[in-house]
Amino acid sequence: MGRLKDIVIDADHPAGLARFWAAALEGYDIMPYDAAEIARLAALGLTPETDPSVMIAGPGTRLCIHLRRGDRPARNRVHLDIAADDIEAEAARLIGLGASLVRRGAGYIVLNDPEGNNFCVCAE
Repeated sequence: MGRLKDIVIDADHPAGLARFWAAALEGYDIMPYDAAEIARLAALGLTPETDPSVMIAGPGTRLCIHLRRGDRPARNRVHLDIAADDIEAEAARLIGLGASLVRRGAGYIVLNDPEGNNFCVCAE
């Protein structure tokens, strides 16, 4: 039986989108780059800022923010639901981080992250 390892989000700029999601989710942070990983990236002409796959870890499933190539589909294939006691306050906080409002529903608010991927803020 398989188990969930990562949630992968396509991005135009993985490092920037990773910073958004690390700030948006309690207890999550971008996984640190050790000297070996920085050297590996440098050998490829990359830096942590241009890394095509940036990992975010926290108390639950990891997020992998991955460089996408080509046209963005009209609708993203995966989205996150974030639980909050006060969905209006949490939506406002996330908008302050760079999200944008899409619409409100009964018990949830749909937002877009800074690259246009939908996610929801839901009542607990």
